[in-house]
Amino acid sequence: MEIYEEIVKLQRAGRRGAVATIVSARGSIPSFKSAKMLIRDDGSIAGTIGGGCVEAEVWQAAREVIATEKSRTLSFDLNQDPKYETGLVCGGTLEIFVEPVLPAPLLYVFGAGHVSLELYKAARNAGFDVIVADDRDLYANAERFPDAREVIAEDFDKALAALSPSESSYIAIATRGHRDDMRVLRWAVQTPARYVGMIGSKRKAITVYRELVREGLQPALFDRVYSPVGLDIGAITPEEIAVSIMAELIALRRHAECMLPHMSWFQSARRLTPEDAEEAATSVESSCDSAEKLA
Repeated sequence: MEIYEEIVKLQRAGRRGAVATIVSARGSIPSFKSAKMLIRDDGSIAGTIGGGCVEAEVWQAAREVIATEKSRTLSFDLNQDPKYETGLVCGGTLEIFVEPVLPAPLLYVFGAGHVSLELYKAARNAGFDVIVADDRDLYANAERFPDAREVIAEDFDKALAALSPSESSYIAIATRGHRDDMRVLRWAVQTPARYVGMIGSKRKAITVYRELVREGLQPALFDRVYSPVGLDIGAITPEEIAVSIMAELIALRRHAECMLPHMSWFQSARRLTPEDAEEAATSVESSCDSAEKLA
């Protein structure tokens, strides 16, 4: 039971890990079938699967499982490989299943308008915890977002000062105006969050990007920003826009093989003059302009 308690503690702390379980065993092995070991993201362990070289190899594999978030099965033949003689007096074979332990993904939604409400609903259905922040208590309240982990009705600067996203967090910016979007984006790109997305058109994204760079932020900070936010599925309504955003979040969460569009297109924009970049952005027409009006 100690292992399960430690797993719960790890998840509640928003941390990651991996659990190694002996799923098959024949002959003499250094432990027993179903023995478990938890490997935390800092390398510390709880429990044991027998010690020695096998445990050391499993620990190393667990580190890879934590990084990739993909399970692995390891096989060991303690009869034939002489390296397992050190620390193990065995003679059997065993298989060990190593699976990731992940906290519930946490989505920060900035803005509490129509799109944010539908995004909150879609995120909860997909297993995300959600924190909603807006400076309007008429919109940001528990009645409107009953299952949110937290609803913050504060000036955005005050709200941001109290929040600390982790590497497993996601940030979606959909406030009611460019000014607030820029305030939140300025903060978001300097956090370790796994995902930062901002609603709006490419023209808006370039405008906000250029202004923040003028303030002194490094251009490389924007390479991981997804804007226009969401997959391009022709979404128009708040419900459809929420689906497009969640599809992007899930693809990132599940390590989808396909390439996702994001602000890497700013790399080429940087090589243009500001006038050329603005002209190129102005020529791009998409549903993102409609989406911004609904935020």
